[in-house]
Amino acid sequence: MDYNTTRNYLSMREYGRHIQKMIEHLLTIEDRERRQRNAYAVIELMGFLNPHLRNVEDFRHKLWDHLFFISDFKLDVDSPYPIPTKETLKAKPEPLPYPDRNPKFYHLGKNLELVIDKALKEEDPDKKQGFANAIAYYMKLAYNNWHKETVHDDAIQSELTNITGGELEFTNTPFVKAYRPQPENRDRGGYGKQRGKYQQRGGSGGGHRNSGGGSKFKKKRY
Repeated sequence: MDYNTTRNYLSMREYGRHIQKMIEHLLTIEDRERRQRNAYAVIELMGFLNPHLRNVEDFRHKLWDHLFFISDFKLDVDSPYPIPTKETLKAKPEPLPYPDRNPKFYHLGKNLELVIDKALKEEDPDKKQGFANAIAYYMKLAYNNWHKETVHDDAIQSELTNITGGELEFTNTPFVKAYRPQPENRDRGGYGKQRGKYQQRGGSGGGHRNSGGGSKFKKKRY
């Protein structure tokens, strides 16, 4: 019996054992032209078994890289793409520099700080006033997103004055209504309305029926 524990390591499980055996057979072919033709046949079979790779950009390049990887980079065939090596596979990418911004006002973020700096450098008074109104609007919006109570415009102007040294003053008195979804309640929803409607109908209708019955079916006096 041939067990998986006695077989060699399966390099890429998504292609299966048969593809790996075919690639191992390519290594034993001495005729280069015949080995090249069989390599193209294996590539077509790999693409047929993995149709999801067709949605990947330049999927045939990926198939050729997988072919060399399964062969442990020992296959000697011509490739329409650059042939990968073990060194390029194991090479570690250079670490990306982490942005060190250190904003002065963490609750407002670095982007708003950049907008404030641009507003302070603006020479056109109309544009500078527009910057101030937009900054105040965003500050109040950010406050309402993190607090339940509504902030007053004087508090926004006080903080903006503290940040800009009194150089920016907004004139639009921005009002931002915070959106807070209300929890669903059946008694307050459509079910409660329908139930109240039926109760109202039953109460008024019953009273009308009783009163109407009393007026319509009067006892005869003898």
